[in-house]
Amino acid sequence: MLIERQQKALLEKRLDAEPRRFIQVIHGPRQVGKTTLAQQFMQATKQTTHFTTADNVSVGQSAWISQQWEATRIALRRSPRKEAILIIDEIQKISNWSETVKREWDNDSANNLNLKVVLLGSSRLLLQEGLSESLAGRFETIYLGHWSYSEMKQAFGLTPEEYVWFGGYPGAAALIGDEERWSRYIKDSLIESSISRDILMLNRVDKPALMKRLFELGCHYSGQILSYTKIMGQLQDAGNTTTLAHYLQLLDTAGLLGGLEKYSPEIVRRRASSPKFQVHNTALISAQQESTFNDIVEKPAEWGRWVESAIGAHLLNHSLSTGYQLNYWRHGNHEVDFILVHKSKVIGLEVKSGSTRYTSGIEAFKQRYNPEKVLLVGNSGIPWQDFLAIDPAELFL
Repeated sequence: MLIERQQKALLEKRLDAEPRRFIQVIHGPRQVGKTTLAQQFMQATKQTTHFTTADNVSVGQSAWISQQWEATRIALRRSPRKEAILIIDEIQKISNWSETVKREWDNDSANNLNLKVVLLGSSRLLLQEGLSESLAGRFETIYLGHWSYSEMKQAFGLTPEEYVWFGGYPGAAALIGDEERWSRYIKDSLIESSISRDILMLNRVDKPALMKRLFELGCHYSGQILSYTKIMGQLQDAGNTTTLAHYLQLLDTAGLLGGLEKYSPEIVRRRASSPKFQVHNTALISAQQESTFNDIVEKPAEWGRWVESAIGAHLLNHSLSTGYQLNYWRHGNHEVDFILVHKSKVIGLEVKSGSTRYTSGIEAFKQRYNPEKVLLVGNSGIPWQDFLAIDPAELFL
């Protein structure tokens, strides 16, 4: 079942209902539907559109962008609507793309040409670099993240338990009946492609083998806090903490693995904290396991780790689209799994798959920071199945 993600309505509002104002930048991980979203928009709009992709264009061919732009201008001049939209996919693969986009956009602005532009890309870091360098004040972004449980349920009928294990990759949903085949697809077509094509080909990485091992280690310890010293102790040729932090940032911008910072009102303390590993999609953990879904779901202790990672991935993906800050908190023996911060509101959230009620961490956090609210997700609080179905931004209302 082909569904329309909520970002399509936002794109229609900005392109169909509003005058030409900003370049629209749609970014997010691989295989979450960025191209499909653009195609769905093209089918629905009455405007003249030109879609093209830089996937197979040589890195240095920035002139190719100008060629596509001119082709759209020609279509615009021939259109009775006097309005057209240029959509360029995988824009970050062309070096100096932002300078060319700036020149062509500014030329259209100077000539009062009503040509709107949509850029799609998989590497958040590279897009941000290009946007901040050349296109300041000329763009706004739309983040398209991993599919939520509600979307996977609507499209493929996944149960909450299946979503926790198989994650939110729509392209892999048809393969979950054959776990070995599903695992190979996730590893070869998603993990390897994301690392090789979205990171290694487009960024300077002096130790690619180290970054891959860091990814594997981070998936294994998803939901756990590890100091960089301990991380270095488990990785050969680990270099220094700055290198590891940089590689973790690259993995995060590719939508693979993040490192949550410890909550503190002081920014300096957050930056200096040990990272809490958090996958963006639990499929990245499951695909690297020898155990199967049926094996793990029958082991409460291990299954609880998957549930916590699924909750963390749910929170992380929504934080990228709605703008709240996601951290963890630890002081001595006290710990809170997730801290959500939006403007002046702070929410503490603990995940417990068993019957445990409030933990000492929650109580210590309440006394220290007086948060807006504290929540328990699990059998004695909000059922984790229900929590996966809500938008975490609603917690701040």
